[in-house]
Amino acid sequence: MKPRIRIGCGAGFSGDRLEPALILVQQGQLDYLVLECLAERTIALAQKRKRQDPTLGYDPLLERRIESLLPDLLQKKVRLITNMGAANPLAAAQKIVDIAQRLKLSVTVAAVTGDDVFSQLSGDEIALETGKMLKESGTLISANAYLGTDTILPALATDADIIITGRVADPSLFVTPLVHEFGWSLDDADQLGQGTVIGHLLECAGQLTGGYFADPGRKDIPDMARLGHPFADVSPDGTAVFSKVTGTGGIVTVATAKEQLLYEVMDPSRYITPDVVADFTQVRLEEMGNDQVRAMGGRGQERPDTLKVSVGYEAGFIGEGEISYAGSNALGRAKLAGSIIQERLGSRFADLRIDYIGSTSVHRTSFGQYPDPYEIRLRIAGKATTAQQAALIGEEVEALYTNGPAGGGGARKYIHEVVGIVSTLIDRNKITSSITVFKS
Repeated sequence: MKPRIRIGCGAGFSGDRLEPALILVQQGQLDYLVLECLAERTIALAQKRKRQDPTLGYDPLLERRIESLLPDLLQKKVRLITNMGAANPLAAAQKIVDIAQRLKLSVTVAAVTGDDVFSQLSGDEIALETGKMLKESGTLISANAYLGTDTILPALATDADIIITGRVADPSLFVTPLVHEFGWSLDDADQLGQGTVIGHLLECAGQLTGGYFADPGRKDIPDMARLGHPFADVSPDGTAVFSKVTGTGGIVTVATAKEQLLYEVMDPSRYITPDVVADFTQVRLEEMGNDQVRAMGGRGQERPDTLKVSVGYEAGFIGEGEISYAGSNALGRAKLAGSIIQERLGSRFADLRIDYIGSTSVHRTSFGQYPDPYEIRLRIAGKATTAQQAALIGEEVEALYTNGPAGGGGARKYIHEVVGIVSTLIDRNKITSSITVFKS
């Protein structure tokens, strides 16, 4: 058993920067690199791409990330675990092999499948968010269960250089190497609870090093243009010390760790994952030095009998139009324009949203102590059942150029196909995962 392992997080979402992961691999002395690149809507959109082309459905940045990372990953013997497989881990694994062959490198990739449970759903299941049957949401296009550590472990046992998955719980990407290296039992809820604390702190990458924490003048973060991503040194008992590569931007402090620990956590005493029902209430965070924070005290209860399933459905189209007003009485002219659009389209759209960006677009209310802004961006958006209907919004906004009010400029119009997301539960015993190994 190793005295400790070092796990770095090189990406916290699909569109994250590429260079922090490369810095971690080149300078971080890692054992494992994790790229966490999936969200609910991300995988539903990936399923749509796969339906259009069965060779696609993996993360759009997979090729660029792998091309830049692969030589150093292999040279430094850093194992990569990532959910960039999205809706198509098998195609993703083959793409990685193709890249390796082009670069004249030898690589072994293990793809984890089994999260796609679309064929197992009838549509009569109940959506957790609405209490209605799934099929009442609209035409279903995807259903992916959140898999856990038990499904990734066999991939690590193959000694693959890269393990690529579809939908797994974010913390499980980090818990798995801990279980693999330290021989933790999948029935030890307290160890898995502490492992989940580690995974949750790392999974959003730059958020732990001050990215989402930053608030100038109140919570200043240095050198954010070169924000480093974090790594954790983890001992066999689960104690972890978090840090970043020396010389990279950002900071790692108890304050940044506290914010990330509670990020997206509704009940800190019951953070439910496929591995464990984690309890964060006894977690202790201690600063050990410059950019070093130690975390311990995570606990847990027995893992749930069900797994969460993220279900995507066709939710129609959004039509948008934007136009700017500046100068004296900018807000007044923008409001007149908004009222014109409301009168012309209000009866044709059940939910027509009018935002005055720079005034009330975020808080949806006015603050009387602030003077009227000098410039306003008017945004009109509405949901439609067809692209043709959605297009009407942008057309009407663009027509404000000459039909008034005065001074409108910079008009733009958009149409977006919308993928809606709801969730349901599935008996974990109905899930059958498998490992497929690819070699270059």
